[in-house]
Amino acid sequence: MTDEELARGLVAGDEDCLAAVYHRWSALVHTLAWRSLGDAREAEDVTQLVFLGVWRGRRGFRPERGTFGGWITGITRRKIADALAARTRRLSVIASAGSSLALADPAARQPDAALDRFVVLHELAKLPAPQQRVLRLAFYEDLTHTQIAERTGWPLGTVKSHARRGLHRLRGTLQPEAFG
Repeated sequence: MTDEELARGLVAGDEDCLAAVYHRWSALVHTLAWRSLGDAREAEDVTQLVFLGVWRGRRGFRPERGTFGGWITGITRRKIADALAARTRRLSVIASAGSSLALADPAARQPDAALDRFVVLHELAKLPAPQQRVLRLAFYEDLTHTQIAERTGWPLGTVKSHARRGLHRLRGTLQPEAFG
């Protein structure tokens, strides 16, 4: 089917057209999300959200405003931006929690220090391997981003992205609301 036929069927509520649209466009959507987010699981989530958005917003497609592929790409860009904004919010919560822990009386937190280390190590182990490696080199070996790039052979931007994504994920799992 052509894009125009798929668009018409989709707007009419044909679920088979949604399946065909997903089959045709999901690889592109996933690739755009993965390249922007650098995390396969987040890219999968964004891909699902994009096609949920395509289905829910199908009546908003206007062929006179652009191509069907352009419309899907636009939805993809917005979902990626939403994912990055959510990540930034999680990072600010982690930074805030970290600064409040640093200001607390060290003697008062000493009994909890072992538990805190265990929780952080447990959550760190859940991160993708590149993010784990960058964060371990940064925190346990006290290396700068540049030093990590030299040691791993990765581009500096990649090292910074892995560090940022890893910290975002940790913030999301270590914030107080995550524990009830």
